[in-house]
Amino acid sequence: MTRDGHPGAVPAPPGGIEADQFLRDMFKAAVAAADPAVCLPPALPAPPAGRTVVVGAGKAAASMARALETAWTGALSGLVVTRYGHAVDTARVEVVEAAHPVPDDAGRAAAGRIIDLVQGLSADDLVLALLSGGGSALLTLPAGNVGLDDKQAVNRALLKSGAPIDEMNTVRKHLSAIKGGRLAAAAAPARIVSLMISDVPGDDPSVIASGPTVPDPTTQADALAVLARYRITPPDSVTRHLTDPANETPKPGDACFAAAETVMIARPAQSLDAAAEVARVAGHEVLMLGDDLEGEARKIGRAHAELARAEAGKRRGLVILSGGETTVTVRGHGRGGRNVEYLLGLALGLDGADGISAIACDTDGIDGTEDNAGAIIRPDSLARAYGAGLEPEAMLADNDAYSLFAALDDLLITGPTLTNVNDFRAIFIAPS
Repeated sequence: MTRDGHPGAVPAPPGGIEADQFLRDMFKAAVAAADPAVCLPPALPAPPAGRTVVVGAGKAAASMARALETAWTGALSGLVVTRYGHAVDTARVEVVEAAHPVPDDAGRAAAGRIIDLVQGLSADDLVLALLSGGGSALLTLPAGNVGLDDKQAVNRALLKSGAPIDEMNTVRKHLSAIKGGRLAAAAAPARIVSLMISDVPGDDPSVIASGPTVPDPTTQADALAVLARYRITPPDSVTRHLTDPANETPKPGDACFAAAETVMIARPAQSLDAAAEVARVAGHEVLMLGDDLEGEARKIGRAHAELARAEAGKRRGLVILSGGETTVTVRGHGRGGRNVEYLLGLALGLDGADGISAIACDTDGIDGTEDNAGAIIRPDSLARAYGAGLEPEAMLADNDAYSLFAALDDLLITGPTLTNVNDFRAIFIAPS
């Protein structure tokens, strides 16, 4: 397996080494642009007259807490919850690890403690909410009579359905006692400053970590419609909860948000711009497709292959960049993630087109639930797969792209990057 930045890496096939390194350099620049140590300190407010309480959730929550501790001049205490394997050492803010993408009891316990931390505060106190992608699953506190097992069942079904993140989070926040603005309601009348790293198309703060500190524009009826759209039959406790008007989330204009402020400290667009700068410094043109692409991963891969082949016929020395969050509808039984599924669709569409390489990675370092950030494809990727006795079309149909790239030693494994600005994709059409 290709281990980016680790000694003893498996070398790329002859002729592809320079392109491989160039693709990795752009990915590294994208991740570095969203490093909390860089983007969090300039956004910090002044210390309050009263207490400062830190809470948070997400794959970047621990690194955000560490950056906060380094830059903060006053007293502070609190708790953040992050994914297993994403913790870092902190001195004043406690870090708890929990499961993602399906929540577990550790996440439930941490969310309960966070609610307790913000209750009883005054208008002189400050709550700093450190929120990033992954926070929705990590910050789980079932509402009403909904059990954790019922939330887990709904979550698993949503993850397999192919629903986009905003629709999944519409359901999640309406089954939560902390998301969808309820954390802000618990903290009022304290001032709340939410520092967010966006991992969602459009950078909507109500979708990031399911918006625990911001108004919820969606409704219980919207949540029920999402479940119906993807033919998900929820447990009875979920249906009862979503049909009781008393369980609706706080809406725009609610008094609990009077002292709430949201600051977006890192966005996918900034990371794509950083990668584009690497490409331009290297002397290449850049075609930016946007930071908010959504849709079925394999279909977007095929569409990007058509675009790349068309561009290659007109010009060379071109980088095609895109971000966003694709989806995977799970129908098979293989191993994969949306980035490797995109890449396999792309490779099949390119069909060995000369001089075209690509990388697709999740900027958090974890593609789905596997150990890789993503992978790299080269002009000879399909030929090597067939030569190894693999069947790329069948493996894509079985949602088994991970196994194909693992067999080719083309997975990119970085470990947790401790930030998260969604997917990063770059297609490089090398100069002739």
